[in-house]
Amino acid sequence: MLLIAALAALAAGRFCVVLRPLLVRYAMARPSARSSHSVPTPQGGGIAVLAGAVLALGVAVLFAGLPTDAGGGLVLVLAAAILLAIVGAWDDIRPLSPGLRLGLQALCVGMVLFLAAPEVRLFPEVLPLAVERGLALLAGLWFVNLVNFMDGIDWITVAGIVPLSAALALAGALGVLDPATGWLAAALCGGLLGFAPFNKPTARLFLGDVGSLPIGLLTAYLLYRLAGTGALTAALLLPLYHVADSTITLFRRLARHERVWEAHRSHFYQQATVNGFGVSEIVAQVALLNLGLVALAAVSLRFPDGWVQLACLLAGLVLTALLLRRFSKRRAGLG
Repeated sequence: MLLIAALAALAAGRFCVVLRPLLVRYAMARPSARSSHSVPTPQGGGIAVLAGAVLALGVAVLFAGLPTDAGGGLVLVLAAAILLAIVGAWDDIRPLSPGLRLGLQALCVGMVLFLAAPEVRLFPEVLPLAVERGLALLAGLWFVNLVNFMDGIDWITVAGIVPLSAALALAGALGVLDPATGWLAAALCGGLLGFAPFNKPTARLFLGDVGSLPIGLLTAYLLYRLAGTGALTAALLLPLYHVADSTITLFRRLARHERVWEAHRSHFYQQATVNGFGVSEIVAQVALLNLGLVALAAVSLRFPDGWVQLACLLAGLVLTALLLRRFSKRRAGLG
């Protein structure tokens, strides 16, 4: 796992160096009233993240072979992620209509759900297969988009996904997850770490939709696999900040009759920048919360008793709510 993560990080960092001049020429994100950056910045760093992860996995397969029967699913997941990256690149350069974008995303999520993980069931004794698959498709679509929605300030995706993917890679190493899923988590973690120096405040490179969409898909798949082992509480805890911030913001915008598919500055972490918090401070607090959520997820895996699961989930909700409230309040001493 460590070797895959290290190789993915090195490769992604090198790809960032090579690609950045091209992205400066062809894929600049211009500042607007709804953006968090003030100078034109190239986007498309997600190409490097995905390429680094795929390269690391390819080398691992070449020297060690595909781990277990999940290897075929791994290939399908990567294919769906690459297809979704193409959709994101297309949308970065020439924005797609919301309907077409959502349809193409649903195709990629469906590939993962029905072809790469057909054996995974979360509630076999409660829901019919068709209902569970339909709900999983909607959840996958939401997760793909929420990672994109949350990628609004420097390092926020790194702070959100690196602790999560590192925890899942460790789960793969310890046998909680199958090895192929652990490999994928390690590769994703490494790819983001390689990209991180270029995205640190003030960023020299953004992920772009070409990165945030496939990262959302890969993360959703990893969490789906974890939930499929019976560790539903852990799968809910690991992405809790991203899910809470984006979901609450979505419902608030719907209540105000806003066009939810358009760019905005309503997320809690975006409010924090207006309320006196620096970008580095925001992402540090998000990362710290996510480390706490990882610890709670680990406790829920170690102690499967129902009351422990509930206590861990409630603790995670309280910690997340406290940070959201902190971000939404104007800092003391500011006018």
